[in-house]
Amino acid sequence: MSHEDASNSEEPIQLEQMDANFKNVFSKVHGGENIKRCFTCGTCSVACPVFEVEPSYDPRKVIRMILLGMKDEVLKSKLIWMCSGCYSCQELCPRDVKITNIMAAARNLAVKEGYVPDGIRGSVEQLEKYGRLLEVSEFENNMRTKKDILELIETLPEINGILKNTGLTKLIKEGGKNE
Repeated sequence: MSHEDASNSEEPIQLEQMDANFKNVFSKVHGGENIKRCFTCGTCSVACPVFEVEPSYDPRKVIRMILLGMKDEVLKSKLIWMCSGCYSCQELCPRDVKITNIMAAARNLAVKEGYVPDGIRGSVEQLEKYGRLLEVSEFENNMRTKKDILELIETLPEINGILKNTGLTKLIKEGGKNE
């Protein structure tokens, strides 16, 4: 695995930048408990529908980077955001490595560290503004009325409450390390 595959960066990995304790910290994060069981058999990659259409996505790469202590490379990596959450890998893993959960844990850590892709940042902004990922215009509401479906209000207070209570809005806005 090249460094470019790991983090889409041109700089070589510096050994002194590796975090030997990252795998231990990660294994204590919800979702990362079984990561040390992985022996890179490849079952996850073969089962993965994303790998089928995007060969640069290989769950083993992310797991390997975590185990090697490549914390910054993992948290900056686009790979952790590619997982579709289908659980195919997890169902077939012979070592009960919770790969889908590992990807979610990696994304959660990335957000906490401030590494948030623009698409995620934009989605949260849309949710905050409209209460959904797409703006509902007068046209859509007119169509809903014609079909005897309730009109949608622009923002849903419940959604904003969830965003605020979970701290997601704050994390996204204050993250700062937009990668």
